[in-house]
Amino acid sequence: MAGESLKVQQRVLAGYAMQHDLTVAHTFVERGVAASKPLADRPEGAALLAILKPGDVVITPKLDRMFRSALDALDVLGKLKAKGISLHMVDLGGDVTTNGVSGLVFTILSAVAEAERDRARERVSEIKADQKARGKFLGGYAPFGWRREGDNVVPIPEQQAAIARMRALRAAGLSLRAIRDRMAQEGVRVSHVAVSHALKA
Repeated sequence: MAGESLKVQQRVLAGYAMQHDLTVAHTFVERGVAASKPLADRPEGAALLAILKPGDVVITPKLDRMFRSALDALDVLGKLKAKGISLHMVDLGGDVTTNGVSGLVFTILSAVAEAERDRARERVSEIKADQKARGKFLGGYAPFGWRREGDNVVPIPEQQAAIARMRALRAAGLSLRAIRDRMAQEGVRVSHVAVSHALKA
């Protein structure tokens, strides 16, 4: 099935080139590469980008055959346009870098790319929240009240007691700096920033 699909794509490209009086000088076929990788990070994609020069034309049967995300497509399209290289997408009607289709393609890709960025940020936040909930260490220094044990953080009883005291002082209306000063008087030295982080934990 995959081989047949490849043959169909090659026939489509050859037919398109013939109709538009273009010569196919090179054919790039990507196999066995992670679908999430940007064009420039894939062997054939990097080889393609390396040989392109102003005036060249790149033809792809479909947008999703060349790009794995709108972010990737938007980035590459912008670079191709800046270098005077045309990109023809058969499924979108032809040249998407210079004709009237270009503006629409870029508008749509920009919107989708922004959605992808938002979703990526959401996934990172979800992963961090899950790791935090399971006591996983997220990198950097372990916060006040905790210590690192491998990939996990575990509570330090005496510091947890100090955090409870900070919360009580905060509930009583004290500012972060006032809490810092009160904790220092009680033998716990901690910055107002650490107090803030501890209260948010």
